[in-house]
Amino acid sequence: MTERIYIFDTTLRDGEQAPGISLNQREKVEIAEQLARLEVDVIEAGFPVSSPSDFEAVKAVAKTVKGPVICALARTDRNDIDWAWEALMYAERPLIHTFLSTSEYHMKYQLKKTPKQVLEMAREAVAYARKYVENVEFSAMDATRSDPAFLYQVYAAAIKAGATVINIPDTVGYALPDEFAALVRGVMENVPGIEKVVVSVHCHNDLGLAVANSIAAAKAGARQIECAVNGLGERAGNASLEEIVMIINTRRDATDMTTGVNTREIYQTSRLVSMLTGYNVQPNKAVVGENAFAHESGIHQDGVLKHRQTYEIMSPEDVGLVESEIYLGKHSGRHALKAKLEEMGFYLDDKGLERAFIRFKELAGKKKEISVKDIEAIALDEIRTLEELFQLDYMQSSSGTGAIPIAAVKLSREGKSYEATSTGDGQVDAVCKAILKATKVKAKLKAYQVQAITKGLDAMGDVTIKLDVEGHEVVGRGVSPDIIEASARAYINAINRAVQKGLLEKKKLALKARSSGAAKKAPAKKAAKKASAAKKSAKKSAKKSKA
Repeated sequence: MTERIYIFDTTLRDGEQAPGISLNQREKVEIAEQLARLEVDVIEAGFPVSSPSDFEAVKAVAKTVKGPVICALARTDRNDIDWAWEALMYAERPLIHTFLSTSEYHMKYQLKKTPKQVLEMAREAVAYARKYVENVEFSAMDATRSDPAFLYQVYAAAIKAGATVINIPDTVGYALPDEFAALVRGVMENVPGIEKVVVSVHCHNDLGLAVANSIAAAKAGARQIECAVNGLGERAGNASLEEIVMIINTRRDATDMTTGVNTREIYQTSRLVSMLTGYNVQPNKAVVGENAFAHESGIHQDGVLKHRQTYEIMSPEDVGLVESEIYLGKHSGRHALKAKLEEMGFYLDDKGLERAFIRFKELAGKKKEISVKDIEAIALDEIRTLEELFQLDYMQSSSGTGAIPIAAVKLSREGKSYEATSTGDGQVDAVCKAILKATKVKAKLKAYQVQAITKGLDAMGDVTIKLDVEGHEVVGRGVSPDIIEASARAYINAINRAVQKGLLEKKKLALKARSSGAAKKAPAKKAAKKASAAKKSAKKSAKKSKA
């Protein structure tokens, strides 16, 4: 009998913890809506207590996205759980995910707690979360370096307290596939009540084994895999969603498993996440890399031309990678562009569509042929930049043999204009220095990368910039047929992320003070009175917002 594997997506929570990534509310909702179209089972939308912006983003996802379970992370702390519920209360199917370390390393050096204290903290947190929601997930952080006997005790206590999902994380990517499979089997054989809950796994990729460990765990009996689009996450990242899904889809003969994922949305999801996070997908990345279905060798080309399955174990169409013809040009109107964008899975609002249309017309005046990738790049760039603080209104640069490069920029923010000029070692350097002058932000360039979106000298340029801005590492991305303009857009995108992040840091103390008071007053609401609890919490949130 084919076993159903549930896909728990943590792109918006663990994926966003990758260095330099800082998604705003609109971007999180955009990705969550695409994940819903991908038909994942669970979307972990964020860690509400971590910052005001994450709280609001989780709340926005809970209100907007229908279909998947919406999950929020919380430590085994009542304050965390209160804030997780306040963000999740609008979701059709809310899930609170609480976690606590169980390894000797973490308990002794990080938590400074005894095993007995950790056991009680896990039990109390799950019981408290169940007062808000019917479904609670408990994770034993660093499970693969924990004493198995103690791990069994903690999981048993969590299940008895009301946990409906038990997660076994390889937090530091330490395990080998056979070891991890044995750990999963040990949990399933030694934890009372385990047959009543969903067993989940969450693997990190420090040794490049996250996907292999996840599949080994599923074969050992786990029924939920936690993963991220493009393998994003802290350090070396998480198990890659697209690889997990396509392994199960392609090797059903060996795994006897299936998922509910709409695989034809995989490529679109990968591109959206890549553009909004600023993390490029490496060309040789499995499933979604640019070379995943490319054949350079003459022998391979000959085989594929005769029969695709000679060198392709899955088709580009399976993951939504279809390079269809596009009949749009300089005479095409807004309706034609909107129809094509929606056909490609992009749903821009009126403001975004207008900006995209202007850029499309400019591009159509410069290029003879406009490809699907050109349209995709414009749409993704507009989704990313629509709500930025600083907007690029004007840019001009000049250089030449023996001449000093010079640039002038005009930016706008909340109706005000900011202008500056600067010289530099090149046109890109001059433009970026002018932007720094205009914004009055201190930044140090850490990395600069440019690549062509399409072939030819008139190709759209895709620029990724990593900056250290006043202690914050941020990634920015911009696209344009003009590399100088693409660089300026990427630089402004990075600065906007840093400014937003810096502003939020100042609000964090206010959040802690506010949430600390809320924790003392928050009543313990029973699951049977969930509807009443939602109304009370909504009123409380409204009062806090006014305050």
